[in-house]
Amino acid sequence: MIHHDAVKELAPTGTLRGGIVISPAPSAFFCTKDANGAPHGVTVDLLGGFAAMLKVPLALQVYENSGQLTDAVASGTCDVAFMPQDAERMKKVDFGPPYYLIESTYLVPAGSAIQSIGEVNKPGVRIIAIANTTTMRSARRTAPNATVTEVPSVDDITALARNGGGDAFALSHDSFVGLLPKLPGARVLPGHFQQVGVAVAVPKGRPDALHLVGELLADAKASGLVRRALDAAGFKDAPAAP
Repeated sequence: MIHHDAVKELAPTGTLRGGIVISPAPSAFFCTKDANGAPHGVTVDLLGGFAAMLKVPLALQVYENSGQLTDAVASGTCDVAFMPQDAERMKKVDFGPPYYLIESTYLVPAGSAIQSIGEVNKPGVRIIAIANTTTMRSARRTAPNATVTEVPSVDDITALARNGGGDAFALSHDSFVGLLPKLPGARVLPGHFQQVGVAVAVPKGRPDALHLVGELLADAKASGLVRRALDAAGFKDAPAAP
């Protein structure tokens, strides 16, 4: 049962202002724009589903990264969004449940002798990770004996993996979907060294709104909306969060 007061707290303007992050390549979290500039992706579908359940119009707000998105929700200019949950962000926004768990592991290039995540944590192993990400911080923490070099983008990772510029490349499982076809013989190591929930978030001080988005997400999982959104974005092997 959806209460009118909770809807008013979640969407005070009468329109649901939902935030998304646009990236050059899709992931289970990042959205992309089509040739006409229209955004597509998992979170676009989820926010559309939320608005439909609430019977309110949806206004999408587009951001370049999850830091900008966090600040928009924290300031109350954005009513609801999804973002990777971490301790820093929990100081700024209130999180409900996750729709997806980002699991980070390593890609090893063709010909590598490394078979497991544990074998990466050795002197002389060169880990390459993307700067200023939770994955990079976790790689440093969980593989203190290896060396970690930070690079700006996935394109840099692809180039280094091709030309022998590293031994283990740290990314999330869903990021490897688009990467593996470009790297013949490369392997993704089983398991993960980090797990982070991509969770629904609302501004602080809106307890009814927080409860309501938790219910909406539970409905979206039960109805198959989360599963369909992941499939439509090309992530048929990515499990929805329980």
